[in-house]
Amino acid sequence: MVTKSVVREFVRFGVVGVIATVLHYGIYYCLKSVANVNVAYAVGYIISFIVNFYLTSYFTFGTSPSWKKLAGMGGAHLINFLLHMILLNIFLYLGISKTWAPIPVFAIVIPVNFLLVRFVFKHKKL
Repeated sequence: MVTKSVVREFVRFGVVGVIATVLHYGIYYCLKSVANVNVAYAVGYIISFIVNFYLTSYFTFGTSPSWKKLAGMGGAHLINFLLHMILLNIFLYLGISKTWAPIPVFAIVIPVNFLLVRFVFKHKKL
C-alpha cells in the first residue's frame, strides 16, 4: 500500500531528481562537443551524484548524510550508472542524436533509481 509519506518522498525525490538531471544534462551538453560522449556523460553523472546525495539526504528523506548512506547510495548509483551507460549507448546505436539520447535514458532509470535510493535511506541498518 502506498502511503502519503511515500508519495511525499517520491515528490521530493522528483524535485531533487529534476535538479540532478538538469545539472547532469547541462554538464553533458557542454562537454559532449569537446570530449567523448561517454566521458562527458560520466563527468556529468559524478557531479550530479554528489549534489544528489546531499539533497536526497536532507530534503527527500530528512536524514543526516553518513558514510554508510554514501556507500549505499554509491552502490545503488553504480547499478544506476551502468544502466545509464548501457542505455545511452543503445540509443546512440539506434541513431538517436547525442543531444537527445539521454532523454529516454532518464525516463527509464529515474523510477529504478528511486527504488534503489529509497531502500538505502530507509533501511534501518544504514
